[in-house]
Amino acid sequence: MSARTTAALDAEPMTHRQTLEALSGLLMVLFVAMLSSTVVSVALPTIMGALNGSQIQYTWVVTATLLTATAATPIWGKLADLFNKKVLIQIAIVIFVVGSVIAGLAQNAEQLIAARAFQGLGVGGLQALVQVAIAAMIAPRERGRYNGYLGGVMALATVGGPLLGGVIADTSWLGWRWCFYVGVPFAVIAFILLQVTLHLPTVTRDQVKIDYLGASLIAAGVSVLMIWISFVDDSFAWVSWQTGAMVGASVALLALATWVESRAAEPVVPLGIVRERTTALAIIGSLAVGMAMFGGAVFLGQYFQIGRGYSPTEAGLLTIPMMAGVVLSSVIAGRLITRSGRVRPYIVAGSIILVAGFAALGTIDHETSLTLVGAAMFVVGVGVGMTMQNLVLAVQNTVALKDIGAASATVAFFRSLGGTMGVSVLGAILAHRVTDRVTHDLAAIGIHPTGDSGGGSLNLGALPEPIRHIIRAAYGDATGHIFLISAGIAAVGVLAALLLPPITLRSSLDLKDTARSAAVAADAFDGAPAFDDISVDTVPASR
Repeated sequence: MSARTTAALDAEPMTHRQTLEALSGLLMVLFVAMLSSTVVSVALPTIMGALNGSQIQYTWVVTATLLTATAATPIWGKLADLFNKKVLIQIAIVIFVVGSVIAGLAQNAEQLIAARAFQGLGVGGLQALVQVAIAAMIAPRERGRYNGYLGGVMALATVGGPLLGGVIADTSWLGWRWCFYVGVPFAVIAFILLQVTLHLPTVTRDQVKIDYLGASLIAAGVSVLMIWISFVDDSFAWVSWQTGAMVGASVALLALATWVESRAAEPVVPLGIVRERTTALAIIGSLAVGMAMFGGAVFLGQYFQIGRGYSPTEAGLLTIPMMAGVVLSSVIAGRLITRSGRVRPYIVAGSIILVAGFAALGTIDHETSLTLVGAAMFVVGVGVGMTMQNLVLAVQNTVALKDIGAASATVAFFRSLGGTMGVSVLGAILAHRVTDRVTHDLAAIGIHPTGDSGGGSLNLGALPEPIRHIIRAAYGDATGHIFLISAGIAAVGVLAALLLPPITLRSSLDLKDTARSAAVAADAFDGAPAFDDISVDTVPASR
């Protein structure tokens, strides 16, 4: 494929002031994307109770967003390598706003799930494109310098989001619908800030071919797998014709997608990048971290409200330890990484800490001391803060700037895929255990339920106190079990981190600039030509 670059990528580096100005809009975008999930997290039991939703539907409100965000992420990343990054971010913002408004207008659980799925298209774009834009502005070695600002935004969204969602859900004149509307004004402000402050070189290419077929096959394969995970062992058995049909269809679709990607001119998930050792291990680590973190943490709000009986506002306050761990560890580790240029030790340490935190959470039940729960949550937060973004950083360090979008989106894709699978698998396990426990305990007091799947309705306010107590105990005890499973999943991330090669972060935006610096040094040593014959394509992908 012939290509033509219409904007020079070797422009003068941005000054610190220009970087901060551009970051203002990007940080607002990051805030909007994070707020969309955190503001809903502790309010979701209230929302599903108001809509008379079930445990399966509770899981799918979260899974629908993750699923569409996962499917859309590699497409956004590839588009970022081909077209104007700022325009793409603004398009993602518009999609997010429309999805948020539709979610706020939902009249039942099915409509809410559909709206959240549409909203996920925008969320996938925002999460991928912010990483891409920052990578196009700031060299890997210097990115830790700005982690303080990123940490502040994370603190505001992750700590303030649940609190805001709880207050909204508990305030009668607002109501839970404002959990979806509240992100709209921030998104509008972000749109304007980006228009004014973000100025990145635009790269356009002749004969652009976007691999829509590969993207569609990936989305279809992942969707079928998620649907099977959500309904297996509930609507049908593990060994059944439905299982064979769904799993077989998923494997066939993903195998076909791999074949298409290997032959596409512009693959959505570049297999060459995926096969590189650092990227491959980072993908495995991101899958494990995503499954453990998203799959486990998404049920904390439900644990505190349904399992322990706290209000949404109180549940938001109780999630602060985990969020504090994320912010503190990401800021401190970022500064240490900038100082040393080494990222692997922090990924290894963070992955081990993450396993320890989930193992501690695996011991909780509906009567566990909140001090112990809070301490375990803080440890989990520290592990997440030290691993998640640094895995992306390790991959970005190995690729040329022209491929930064595809590489960043590929890691984000697999992390989101892991999160989607984690929420679906752990949600299905939780629903199954709760149903069995509730059925058993109700039978013990002489009540024989007709068999609502997934633990029945989450509207506990409409139930008598004895039944409400049984359901609370069932949810509280079952949650510890899924955290124990999360610890096992996170252990895979430890193995991937240990196998990572030593990584020294470069101080240039592009591999080409690193090669030129090396060539200049060689020229000074033996008089060889500096870099006349060096191109990005001749530089190895790993360091």
